[in-house]
Amino acid sequence: MSQLAKILFKEAGLIKKNSKIMANENINNPSVNEGEKQEMPENIQVEAENTSENNIKQNEQEVTHEDKKLFKKKKGHKNPELEIKEKELEETRYKMSEINDKYLRLSAEFDNYRKRTLKEKLDLMKTAGGESMKDMLPVVDDFERAMLFIENATDIVAVKDGINLIYIKFKEFMKNKGMVEIEALHQEFNTDLHEALTKIPAPDENLKGKVVDVVQKGYKIENKVIRYARVVVGE
Repeated sequence: MSQLAKILFKEAGLIKKNSKIMANENINNPSVNEGEKQEMPENIQVEAENTSENNIKQNEQEVTHEDKKLFKKKKGHKNPELEIKEKELEETRYKMSEINDKYLRLSAEFDNYRKRTLKEKLDLMKTAGGESMKDMLPVVDDFERAMLFIENATDIVAVKDGINLIYIKFKEFMKNKGMVEIEALHQEFNTDLHEALTKIPAPDENLKGKVVDVVQKGYKIENKVIRYARVVVGE
């Protein structure tokens, strides 16, 4: 816009100069009457103003056209640093897209893995119970045979021996499954293994604070208690 201002100032100077020249000509020319002296400067000024306005419009159009050319030239020319930044931004967007895609894939895989392991765990619990019951079937068969024998048995000793054998077999089955009896009788009372039903005076001085009687046996698998031993504690 500074160029446009210079042009406007230049045009204004030309108008002022032409007005002075015309005024001097009217003064030096005696043949001109007073009416003409008054009209000539005004007509010249109007014509000069019209010419000036046309020149100003033309100059504005030229300046605008030059500004447009300059803007297009600047727009076509890219800053090298800006190009580098745009390239880095594009690379970052591509990497983010890859990371997001990997995240979605891993999330889907983990969800499938979680569902699969949960199903396998439930199936294992069901089949594990089935396997235990299957191994106990021979013991059940022995009990059924013993019951048939007891109906017509006359030898009580033979019946006792048969029941004792079945009991030993069942205890062996429990041991194979990892289930063992919790030792309680004459042991120090332990709240992690024993459940005290009552306390009685200890029959012996050495049995104070110890288990003097077992009402119900307790069992555990490895270090996990399946059932606490219900005991009577001496005091």
